[in-house]
Formats: sequence, C-alpha cells, structure tokens
Amino acid sequence: MTFRTSPTTRTRASWAGGLALAAASALLLTGCVAGEDAGTGSADAAGTGASDGEWSTDTLDIDFATYNPLSLVVKDQGYLEDALGDGVSVTWTQSAGSNKANELLRAGAVDVGSTAGSAALLARSNGSPIKTIDVYSQPEWSALVVPGDSTVTDVEGLRGKTIAATSGTDPYFFLLQALDQAGLSASDVTIQNLQHADGRAALENGSVDAWSGLDPIMAASEAESGTKLLYRNVDFLSYGFLNATESFLEASPDVAQVVVDSYEKARAWALENPDETAAILAKAAAIDPAVATTVIDRTHLDIDPAPGADQRAVLDTVGPILVESGDVPSQDDVDAALDELFDDSYAKAASTS
Repeated sequence: MTFRTSPTTRTRASWAGGLALAAASALLLTGCVAGEDAGTGSADAAGTGASDGEWSTDTLDIDFATYNPLSLVVKDQGYLEDALGDGVSVTWTQSAGSNKANELLRAGAVDVGSTAGSAALLARSNGSPIKTIDVYSQPEWSALVVPGDSTVTDVEGLRGKTIAATSGTDPYFFLLQALDQAGLSASDVTIQNLQHADGRAALENGSVDAWSGLDPIMAASEAESGTKLLYRNVDFLSYGFLNATESFLEASPDVAQVVVDSYEKARAWALENPDETAAILAKAAAIDPAVATTVIDRTHLDIDPAPGADQRAVLDTVGPILVESGDVPSQDDVDAALDELFDDSYAKAASTS
C-alpha cells in the first residue's frame, strides 16, 4: 500500500513498510502489547484468551461519526462483529461532534469514541480518563464559512461579527487560531455556541455572519446553499483521534486490539476503494454522493496510525489556546495531559488479517 504525504508544512514521519511491516513486527514481539493476537486465539498479556471463543468482556460500546469515515467503514463492513463473533455484543452509538463523543466517553456510555485531537486534549486536561489508541485521519474538515453573498473577504473583516462554532471541537479551536493570526481575539467577535448542524442552519438563515464549519455538513452547505469558504488552513486542524477509556483498556486489552485492527483493516479498504467509501459516507450522512466525494478528497487517511510526535506538535500549539480561552485551568494541566494521552502500542501492533 502506498502512503501519500499530506499537504502541510509540518514534516511527517514516514511509515516504512506500511501496515504489512507493522503486522510482521508484531508477530516477532512476544507479549509486548496486551491482546495483540486476541482475535487469532492467542492469550493476551492480561491472561485472557480467545482460543475457546471467550473474550475479556461480552459487550463493546463504540461510536461512529460522519466526521470519521473509517468508523463508517468498520460499521458497514461488519469487521468488529466478524472478528468478535457471538461472544461480544457490539453496540454502535452516533457522535454528532467531538464534544458529544467526549460526553459519551466521560459518562462511560461508550468504551471507544472518535474526536478531533484538540478535543481529546481538552477532555484529558480536564480529567477525563481517556487514551488515544489510533489516529484515524488527518482531515481538512473545518474552515470559516460565510454566505455566498457576504461582503466579508478575510478573517479581519469578521471584527464585530457573530460567528457560530461548537465549543470544545476542532472548528472552535480553528476559529480561535484564525482570529489570532488576523490580530483579533474572541472578544472582538461574538461566538454563538451551536452544534455543527445548527451552526449551518444559523448561517444560512442569516442569524450569524459566519460559521466555523465541519465536514460533511460544511461541504453540503457549499453544494446545496452556495456558501463559501472564507478561510482555510490545514495547519490549524488537529488529527482525528480514536480514544478509549482507561477502564476499558485495563479490563479488555484484547478487544481494544481488535478495535484498532478493524480500523486499520478499514483504512486499507478505504484507500483501495475511495468511491465506495464516499458512497458509505453519503448514505450515513444523507448527503449527495458528490458532496461525500469532496469530503473524502479533503480527508487524508494514508497516515501513520500510531499517535506520536506529529500529533504532539499540533497539540503543543493548541494547548496554550485552551488555557487562554479558559477551557482548561492551567498549562500544567495541559502538559500533564500531553504526557498521558497517547498509547501507541495498539496501533504499532495492528494487523489487518
């Protein structure tokens, strides 16, 4: 499989050998990752094996989201159900945004949930016991959006305007960074905290002057309502993080490995089948297939799934913004979260077989 380089100024570490090498390396390492061979009948490090059809849990609660195409592929293709068999009941819950996924994780309503990297850092900084176990994408999923007939031509022109954004999500932090770059602050505009779909509606009915949008809702607004992207900058966007609760990882590392394996199987399938992936997204999000194709084209899936230096570099920039905006009490909380958030062992041991 060929992995392309995403269009950003940050240097990406190469993933030598791709998924095949990762899988082969995992087979050579004995007991280094809990549950790495759970789906094939080997015992995991916690002593729980699946050779007799038994897993460490009989339930898995996991989210899916239209901003996470790999979750849609995993769900559509039935990878988890096939791998876990009748021994584990899989329950899928839709997340409407990173903030909602964080709420589900904190409440224990899901074991695994998908957020933007910035939202995962926000949650961990505020005490949510989660760890990032896989990076599912590097998307350009947000931009500042204005009506098609808007006279605003740049971010500086938003001074004194009302902007819709969903607090605690990548579009919200994208907005703060865009304002800062233009010499503005949040106090120079009025930010209305609206869920993503409501932000689109507010923009299109004239209730707000701009919206910090999120795909696929943003792409649908462009195509269906003629709105336009005022400002884009992929460097202001964090990656897509797959997060699990610490309690789930401690109790069920075997099933956690199956989740990550399924995600990597979905990544390989999506890269080989972009049109089919767009079709799955179109159906899940109830959008036109052409709009779904635009979203997939703006979503880079061919990246190293192991959370590490590239993601840390992005979050090092986002962290002080969280503190300055009052979303996190102190930089010490951010620093502690950055040191604790990543668990790369599952992605490094992932197998697509």
